[in-house]
Amino acid sequence: MRTKVAIIGAGPSGLLLGQLLARAGIDNIVLERRTPDYVLSRIRAGVLEQGMVDLLDEAGVGARLHREGLVHEGFALSFGGAGHRIDLKRLSGGKVVTVYGQTEVTKDLMEARAAAGLTTIYEAESVTLIDWETSSPRVRWVKDGLAQELTCDFIAGCDGFHGVSRATVPSTAIRNFERVYPFGWLGILSETPPVDHELIYVNHPDGFALCSMRNPMLSRYYVQCRFDDKVDDWSDERFWDALKSRLHGEAAERLVTGPSIEKSIAPLRSFVAEPMRFGNLFLAGDAAHIVPPTGAKGLNLAASDVRYLSSALIEHYDTGSAAALDRYSEQALARVWKAERFSWWMTSILHRFPETGGFGQRIQQAELDYLVGSEAAMTALAENYVGLPY
Repeated sequence: MRTKVAIIGAGPSGLLLGQLLARAGIDNIVLERRTPDYVLSRIRAGVLEQGMVDLLDEAGVGARLHREGLVHEGFALSFGGAGHRIDLKRLSGGKVVTVYGQTEVTKDLMEARAAAGLTTIYEAESVTLIDWETSSPRVRWVKDGLAQELTCDFIAGCDGFHGVSRATVPSTAIRNFERVYPFGWLGILSETPPVDHELIYVNHPDGFALCSMRNPMLSRYYVQCRFDDKVDDWSDERFWDALKSRLHGEAAERLVTGPSIEKSIAPLRSFVAEPMRFGNLFLAGDAAHIVPPTGAKGLNLAASDVRYLSSALIEHYDTGSAAALDRYSEQALARVWKAERFSWWMTSILHRFPETGGFGQRIQQAELDYLVGSEAAMTALAENYVGLPY
C-alpha cells in the first residue's frame, strides 16, 4: 500500500488532519488500533475555542455543531459562597466558546471521512513505525492475523499519550516535561438539566467542582477527589452530596440530580514532549502534550497542532517547500506552552493542594479576589479561555 501521509490514530486530531488534507487533494490513510465504537465511547471535554470551530468549518464538518452546539459568552467562578461571572465576549473583544462534546466532533469527522470514501483501518494491531527518519517512511501492522505494510512520505502521530508514535522515538532524541497533580477529577454524565446555562468553576474548602453540560438535557459534572480513589468508592448519592455542598446557594438550589449514565475518574497531569518532529515523523495532540482539563485546552491544542501541520503539508505539496514543515515543532510548541501555563494556573487557583496548608489557601483566596476585582486580570483570563490566536 502507498499513500502520501500515514496518520496514526482515529481520534479527533487524526481525523481532522485527514479531512483537511483530503480536501486539499492530499492522499492519506488513518490507522487506529481500536474499533469505531470504542473510539466514540471515550467521554472527553467539549468546550471549543472559536479557532477550532473555524477549523471544523474549513474541514466541512461544522453544520451539526452550529445547529446543536451551545454558544457561551461567559462562565462563572464560584468561591467564598458567591458566584462571579466572567464576560468572555466583552472582555475578549467579541470572542465566545461553543459547548459541543468531543464525541460529537469525532462522530462528525468519522461520517465525513466515510462519505468521502477515505480509508480508515480500524483494529490495526502491533503498529510499527519504520524508517521515519528517512525520505521513505513505512508503517507495519497486523489486521485479521495478516501482516500489512504502508509506504508514505510522512507519518503523523495522532495516537495519544499512550500511543506508539512518541514511544518509537529514542529517549536520547526527545525531552519530556511533566507534572503529576496529587488529585483527580471524578466526573459523571446524567440525563438532567444543567444547573446553569453557562459553566461554573468552583473553588471550595472541600475541593474543586465543575458544572458543565453537553446539551439542555445532558449534564456533565465533576468534583475533585483523591488521586487513589476508585469509581466504586463513589455512589451516585455520595457524588451529588459532594457537588451540592460545594455550590453556592442559588446554584445548589437549582441542581437537579438523577442516575449517572457514565462515571469515571481522570488523573491530572501537565506534560510536554520536545521537539514535535523527528525526521518525517510529526507528533500532534495528546501524543505530544497533555494539559489538566481545567480550562478545556486539550482538544483545542490538538486542533492548533493540526492547523499548523496541515498547512505545512499542504504548502509542501503545493510548492515543494519544506519551510513550514521545518517550523512546525517550534510554532506548535510556542502555543502549547502558553496553554500549559494557563491550564496550570487555573488548576492552581481552583483546587485544594494537600501540601500548601493554610498559607497556600490564603494566597489562593487573594488571587481569586484580585482576579474578579481587576478588569485587566479578567481580560487576561478571557483572552486565554477563548483561545490565543494561531
